Amino acid sequence: MTGHLTNRLANFCASLLLALLIISVVSAARADSDDGVVRIKSAVPLAEAITRIKADIAAKGIKFFMEIDQSKLAADAGIKLRPSTLLVFGNPPLGTPFITSNPNAGLDWPVRLLLTQDDNGDVWAVWTDFGWIARRHNIRDRTAQFEMATKVVGSITSTITTR
Repeated sequence: MTGHLTNRLANFCASLLLALLIISVVSAARADSDDGVVRIKSAVPLAEAITRIKADIAAKGIKFFMEIDQSKLAADAGIKLRPSTLLVFGNPPLGTPFITSNPNAGLDWPVRLLLTQDDNGDVWAVWTDFGWIARRHNIRDRTAQFEMATKVVGSITSTITTR
């Protein structure tokens, strides 16, 4: 009996810690300006950040659509660009209702998450704030879904905030 109670308490504490981590990442990731851009600093190099994020997307059962190496595309065009990779993913049952509310929301769905490296070598995860997307497309009937999308991307990006 004591072992069972200890396991339940340990599982509860682990769940609580994960929830607090996600809340702290999402809170720290608020869009700082009116442009709706959210940035999270990565604690790991770009390649590892991409690997971690793609693994978490797969583990969550989210559909991964594509990875676009923008710096390679630029190099192929003879243009120098800092490392920059765009990941496109989504959960159609969650994202599609935004488009049913306003077809123009298809401009912002599926989710696009940019991983980029700045001049100092710091790696950033960048995406469009979902509340900003709701305001941009005047979507007022999907509050719970926008909140869920925010939690999901916060959870995904939390995988790169620690070594």
